[in-house]
Amino acid sequence: MTMEELLQKLRVIQSRLVLSLPQALRPHFDAIDLSPRGLLVLGPRGVGKTTLALSKASGLLYIPADHPLVVPVPLWDLGEAAFAAGYDGVIVDEVHCARKWSQHLKALYDAFPGKKIWATDSSSAALEAGVSDLSRRFIQVRIPLLSFREFIALKFGRIFPPLDPFGPDLSILREVINSISLLAAFEEYLRQGLRPFFLEGHYAERLSGLLEKMLFADVPYWTPQVTENHLRLMQAVVGYLATSPIPVLNVESLTREWGVGKAKLYDLIEVMERICLIRVVKRKGMEMKTHLKGAKLFLYDPSTYHALNGNVANVREAFVACALEEAGRKVFASDDERICDFWVDGVTIEVGGRGKSNKKADIVVRDGLDVPLPGVIPLWLLGMAY
Repeated sequence: MTMEELLQKLRVIQSRLVLSLPQALRPHFDAIDLSPRGLLVLGPRGVGKTTLALSKASGLLYIPADHPLVVPVPLWDLGEAAFAAGYDGVIVDEVHCARKWSQHLKALYDAFPGKKIWATDSSSAALEAGVSDLSRRFIQVRIPLLSFREFIALKFGRIFPPLDPFGPDLSILREVINSISLLAAFEEYLRQGLRPFFLEGHYAERLSGLLEKMLFADVPYWTPQVTENHLRLMQAVVGYLATSPIPVLNVESLTREWGVGKAKLYDLIEVMERICLIRVVKRKGMEMKTHLKGAKLFLYDPSTYHALNGNVANVREAFVACALEEAGRKVFASDDERICDFWVDGVTIEVGGRGKSNKKADIVVRDGLDVPLPGVIPLWLLGMAY
């Protein structure tokens, strides 16, 4: 196949994808600065990175790096041909699938100063792998999981400004509470609404397929010598976290049962965290430690508990960690569960149902509550932060 024939096939693919874009886009997209010439868009699978790129792709050629026709072709050759054909830039989707991708993006950026070079990827590991080549040239943008605020916008067509859950604007808060059946909408969101493909239906099936792709397509890129036993171990970790009432792992038991060393287990856990399959919340001061002592482990996307028919007892804490971290806050596990569940920006937080006491925490986050009270934040309000 000639380069011109390949470009023509890519044009057809791009045209089909653009015509299939949803009419309503995530409100979060409006807050993203797309003016940089070099852009690296990161985020979990299924959050809309490709949709963002295609919706802003006027004059740019979309290159799916994981497409069988594209895989054997060097990115430099494709980019050079696209620019010769008159394109203003290129968008390389799932860039980690391209061989020597960071070197080729850097070369294209330097050799064609008038052209845009955008890339997307589903793993922070991709950024780390190429940061030495790209850090001075490419701006990094991360797309988070869908917030409750965005769910309301896509589901009901009501767009509200972001709210600080620790000090919300009361006029906006009043409007949100009076506009929809709030608690019912939030329950639906937690079950099947943290990724924008909820609009397409069959959410649980789509999410389960996405989790499988993470394990069997993404993991082999980021850990050397991964074996079938390692993949089954990671599946077991996901299953355990989905069903266990306590969000911790017994490292000694896992290493014995699966015949792996602690170093390899920690490596696999780190990879699962990087590809946004699980979320590890460590104690303050333990961020750089490899061990998991005192850490809480959750499924990265709280709706996964429902999709896997798991134990939903951990959904509340999983959502608190998710909502705060996706909004850019640093969350730590408590050193003492008798005091609180989490430590965030110097504030201790306890999480529970409608009648949950605060133990000795500064703030209690309660599910099933529609309005904030002194020292009490409704769980749904954390989802309005971005």
